[in-house]
Amino acid sequence: MADASDTPRDWRDTVFLPKTDFPMKAGLPQKEPAILARWQSLDLYRRLREARAGRETFILHDGPPYANGDMHIGHALNHILKDMVVRTQSLLGKDAPYVPGWDCHGLPIEWKVEEEYRKKKRNKDEVPAEEFRAECRAYAQKWVDTQRAQLQRLGINGDWDKPYLTMDFAAEATIVAELMKFAESGQLYRGAKPVMWSPVEKTALAEAEVEYEDVTSTQIDVGFEVIQCPEYPGLAGTIAVIWTTTPWTIPVNQALAYGPAVDYLQFESGGKRYLVAEPLFPAFSKRTGLKLEGIVALVKGPVLEGATARHPMHHLGGFFATPRPFLEGEFVTTDAGTGLVHMAPDHGEDDFDLCKRHGIEPVFAVDAAGMYRDDWLWLGGQGSVINKKFVASDGPICTDLREAGMLLAASDDFQHSYPHSWRSKAKVIFRCTPQWFIPVDKALAPSPLVGEGRGPLAQASGKGEGDDIGAPGSTPPHPSAASPLPPSPTGGEGDTLRQRALAAIAATRFVPEKGRNRIGAMVEGRPDWVISRQRAWGVPITLFVDRRTGQYLVDPAVNARIVAAVAERGVDAWSDEATAALLGPDHDPADYERVTDILDVWFDSGCTHAFVLDSGRWPELRWPADLYLEGSDQHRGWFQSSLLESCGTRGRAPYDAVLTHGFTMDAKGMKMSKSLGNTINPLDLMRDYGADILRLWALSVDFTEDHRIGKEILAGVADQYRKLRNTFRYLLGALDRFAEEERLPVAQWPELERYMLHLTHALDAQLKRAIADFDFNGYVRLLTDFANEDLSAFFFDIRKDSLYCDAPADARRRAYRTMLDVLFHAMVRWAAPVLVFTAEEVWQSRFPDADGSVHLLEWPELPAETGEDVAPRWAEVRALRERVTEAIEPLRREKTVRSSLEADVTVPYMPLGADELAEAFIVAKVTPAATVDVARTDFHKCGRCWRHLPEVDADDGLCARCEQVVA
Repeated sequence: MADASDTPRDWRDTVFLPKTDFPMKAGLPQKEPAILARWQSLDLYRRLREARAGRETFILHDGPPYANGDMHIGHALNHILKDMVVRTQSLLGKDAPYVPGWDCHGLPIEWKVEEEYRKKKRNKDEVPAEEFRAECRAYAQKWVDTQRAQLQRLGINGDWDKPYLTMDFAAEATIVAELMKFAESGQLYRGAKPVMWSPVEKTALAEAEVEYEDVTSTQIDVGFEVIQCPEYPGLAGTIAVIWTTTPWTIPVNQALAYGPAVDYLQFESGGKRYLVAEPLFPAFSKRTGLKLEGIVALVKGPVLEGATARHPMHHLGGFFATPRPFLEGEFVTTDAGTGLVHMAPDHGEDDFDLCKRHGIEPVFAVDAAGMYRDDWLWLGGQGSVINKKFVASDGPICTDLREAGMLLAASDDFQHSYPHSWRSKAKVIFRCTPQWFIPVDKALAPSPLVGEGRGPLAQASGKGEGDDIGAPGSTPPHPSAASPLPPSPTGGEGDTLRQRALAAIAATRFVPEKGRNRIGAMVEGRPDWVISRQRAWGVPITLFVDRRTGQYLVDPAVNARIVAAVAERGVDAWSDEATAALLGPDHDPADYERVTDILDVWFDSGCTHAFVLDSGRWPELRWPADLYLEGSDQHRGWFQSSLLESCGTRGRAPYDAVLTHGFTMDAKGMKMSKSLGNTINPLDLMRDYGADILRLWALSVDFTEDHRIGKEILAGVADQYRKLRNTFRYLLGALDRFAEEERLPVAQWPELERYMLHLTHALDAQLKRAIADFDFNGYVRLLTDFANEDLSAFFFDIRKDSLYCDAPADARRRAYRTMLDVLFHAMVRWAAPVLVFTAEEVWQSRFPDADGSVHLLEWPELPAETGEDVAPRWAEVRALRERVTEAIEPLRREKTVRSSLEADVTVPYMPLGADELAEAFIVAKVTPAATVDVARTDFHKCGRCWRHLPEVDADDGLCARCEQVVA
């Protein structure tokens, strides 16, 4: 039996191991709500405003989501990105307030309330308008409160106690006031144009409310018998053939369009003559079965000028008996069909424009529900026109055309993309109805000054010319809002809204840059802005129209009374009962029609910059915003409506920069859909993983493109999180009981610490660049790579020996701990905008008695010294270290050595002394030689530090350093 004195001494109690209570297991779903509650008790947002008061501002204006359901993954991504912007700007020392908001009007909410009505067998039209609007308001408020709590749970820091809501009376008054600016400057007109119309929802839709889906439609070839053709009399009696995939528009046909560059084939088949485009004859013959039995003539397009034809149902008389003229249409091509296009000005933009130029007006045959009006000669009272059976090849339209002998072909197999309402998912139609428009090509007067108090708002608040713009009783606007704008970007007087908007796009920063071309193309080709809707829940178009002239009333006193009334009572203030009081003594109510349409909800949201940034209700904000940030679909939505509204009233965009993100797909790259069952619920993710994991995912992907989420992806994010958390845990443990008197000046640091300071300075600059570029996945990648590669795998790995085994007063250990303190203060700040809860937990773990929060801190101040002088040498050391590590690995696998500490290595060059290199490589000995080579060392192992050193005379004896430390 061995003597007790022969048992090796256990030196573990003499080693200075890291100590911390910070757990490796995060438990985020349990911890985060408590941290959130602490922030709320601290009133963290308000304290941050106080801490940054008077600093340079950075204003991100929140685009309003609809208040009509739980937060989805798109909401989560969008708000995490916004929070990252605001937090990083605040970290840089700027005053970066965040006022969240919601879009509370419009069809999404009204549709939901109507769904509840339908379940209860109630008819919305039989409910008093005020009662219905009150239910819409309550519904919207319910979801505002729900989404607010969900977004707060994500760790989004904002003015949650005072968000903006478009249904607030003051907001509704501002929207009305903005409308009045367009009215007073002559930028409104009422006209009949085809707009996208939902027969299910009975309202016009904006482009942003429409989605395109593949459908299978009925395609028909229909004959129109030519009556006469002055240029070629021989065309009389010929059947001119049109092709269409919207059979329901044939009952509203008023003309035929031909292409001026198209050659038409007049041919015989079955004893009749037909006319179709010569290049399209083969496809036409295949559809109809008509064979070419003889060519009569090849007719050039211009020959058809002045020709007329009979409608297939001309025998019904009335509207259908009028001859249909042939009109030249530049849009007519030979891509498909017959090269002749039937024109229904009620139901197509090209149709409307061409017919309008020739004095042909719409007839409004199709009503709001998609039915032909009762008095229509053909199919009166029938429909709906989007009903597949109604327009099918055996439906009433095709049946009547077949009986008239003019249906040459019909099949129900034509596949193409077709617009649908993204709410009801029903098909939409182009329908000509009287609507209110803002013209985009009308010459405008010079832009007004922001905040100059012109028009109705100044009158409503009893203020004169030159006062601020604000809803009655509002606080004055931010001082910067009262300063004049530069002249409108295209030169002021005489420019158009389209020109102003395009100039504003050119002056705006877009991230990514391709957003500029996308919105630019949309604005360049867009029609006049349809701002009216035929619904109940929204801001009314507060205009009185003269019954005699058809012109709307422009009276600043009336406008001021309207704005004041809306500010006091909301949208219910616009009613028949209030008409006389609003018109006042100078106008007879009998002379005026009160407009009952409401504003397009995109006009509402397009005005939020005026209410939120320019009203003074949030004094910490200013106009214009530095940044708008939304999904790429908002190029045709909020970005554009805000641009047009602001250019029309202020002469420039309400933003200096626009940042767009893509859409979140499932793990396979497919669009998320409830029907596919591949949706990801962010509420479930927070319950299972915690908000910080969701935040890390959102900020790790290339959000500027479409991106993916799924279980495997989240598992990778969770692993990334664990590594970051482990870095913080090591820092906390290694800095246990660190005190100021232990701090060592940089001049006394070893080269390794100075090299790490150099890397930290470099990272500091790179992170600032990433913030300036809104490159957040780059920001996260820089941070995680630094933590994993520069710290854990390099710096911590080398210096753990010093931390564990050097004497507490040793200069090397003090320098290491001083650098770790620098790293801690930098890393916790840099990580705070990303891992908002974890950074707080880390901060509180080290400073449990500190008042406040990590989120009140500013960008870290690094020591002035950069360590640049040692960087080249240590870059060589790292490169050589990698080669040495690779060379040792085979010996480890073969168990020749159990760890690198047992290895002697040779290297081809010595950037440092032998002892310093042995320490950096974590090996026993380094000597020069021609190549990198490895052998097992003959040195004995120190029983305390486990290093193999020449002065250790036997295994488990002590090296000189350890003897001195434990003496």
